[in-house]
Amino acid sequence: MRCLVTGATGYVGGRLVPRLLAAGHEVRCLTRDPRRLRDVPWAGRVEVATGDVARDEGLAEAMRDVDVVYYLVHALGQASFEDVDRLSALNLAVAALDAGVRRIVYLGGPEPDERASAHLRSRGEVAGIFLRSGVPTVVLRAAVIIGSGSASFEMLRYLTERLPVMVTPRWVRNRIQPIAIRDVLRYLVAAATVFPVQLNRAFDIGGPDVLTYADMMRRYARVAGLPHRVLLPVRPLTPWLSSHWVGLVTPVPNRIARPLVGSLIHEAVCREHDIAGFVPDPHDGLTGFDLAVRLALRKIRDADVETRWADAVLPGAPSDPLPSDPSWSGGTVYHDERTRRVDAPPDRLWRVIEAIGGENGWHSFPLAWSVRGWLDRLAGGVGPGRGRRHPERLFVGEALDFWRVEEIVPGELLRLRAEMKLPGRAWLEMRAAQDEQGRAVYEQRAVFLPRGLAGHLYWLGVAPFHAFIFGGMARNIARSAERQPALEPVSG
Repeated sequence: MRCLVTGATGYVGGRLVPRLLAAGHEVRCLTRDPRRLRDVPWAGRVEVATGDVARDEGLAEAMRDVDVVYYLVHALGQASFEDVDRLSALNLAVAALDAGVRRIVYLGGPEPDERASAHLRSRGEVAGIFLRSGVPTVVLRAAVIIGSGSASFEMLRYLTERLPVMVTPRWVRNRIQPIAIRDVLRYLVAAATVFPVQLNRAFDIGGPDVLTYADMMRRYARVAGLPHRVLLPVRPLTPWLSSHWVGLVTPVPNRIARPLVGSLIHEAVCREHDIAGFVPDPHDGLTGFDLAVRLALRKIRDADVETRWADAVLPGAPSDPLPSDPSWSGGTVYHDERTRRVDAPPDRLWRVIEAIGGENGWHSFPLAWSVRGWLDRLAGGVGPGRGRRHPERLFVGEALDFWRVEEIVPGELLRLRAEMKLPGRAWLEMRAAQDEQGRAVYEQRAVFLPRGLAGHLYWLGVAPFHAFIFGGMARNIARSAERQPALEPVSG
């Protein structure tokens, strides 16, 4: 089949594409920014179409000669995500009908009722749009997905690991039927071919275990080798307060934690398992909760996490690249530039540059970086804690603490775009150059495009600290490169 995957840069989409390819399908990926698919291992095996479902751009061309469309886009985290989701789904449904698409496959959430959260209502509304679109649609309804890098798993992981004693709201006693990401992907791949041509319905999908969230935390602790966790129930702890607590303790920011927590205040248990009539369960059964956690932790330990929730860019989120000439903005552009000669070859300097962030830190004034991150979290931004996917390598489009990798030229350039709350737009560039003697030269540039008076006041307020932060950063990166051991030659 020829499959179009929307959301291919997201958590599920980035894992689905290589599995569709392995199953022998042709794959086309729809993305607003093709650069974000440049460094994925399967980049050379897919077509890339540029478009935006929310703005109804590029959809007709993307769906040309397509058999199956996978809809994996969700505006979770935006203030108006229900409106964005509704408009995006309508745009895609119309384009799919016009293009003669044979099937839409949508990964949604549990069927909502009258008490459901806005998150689940939006998922249900999108499912309804597709089921009434005139294009045969298969909706897969999943609750909590357990896998390395998923937002639900990261929320569970950090709450359990960081809080040996936790004051818990009532919703932790609600029953949930989690499902392993490997089983979700198995159903999604099968959806391209196994269903009757005109089948138009939704299926509940879940793993073999029905647990409360409290059970999940205790069993996670046991699998991870942690001491027993003590949970103290408190009735007045509302979902709103709970989401702020989750945002404080875990890397998941409030704007994403709030709808996730809201979806847990009611039970999410499968009402049927009819999908087994089309996609039979594996001979050894669906993946249990304990095994799913064990597999996820192994991926994290081995730095082999394929995709992460943090690497997805929300629909409508700013993604403008840094202009080659900052005067392009038509107004004032602030910048801070630093250059240092390094008594080491360029390859050693590059190893330090590419390893920046996460547990490796930012090479200057750790307290200042930490405070800035927590202030961003309090302001509703992404805050600290997103870390990095791999300890040594970076990829275009991935999140790096409160930055996003906008461009990387191996051995030469790393450009980061700020995703913290700012009255303007900001970038940080790091380059590994070379002088006439073959020694490395470190070049660092911070660029800020202010928005209104607040942007100018912000830059003027932080500029006095740049000598400590950016100056110390350049100095310490150079020193770290000089202390780097030389790479051992690879024998032939």
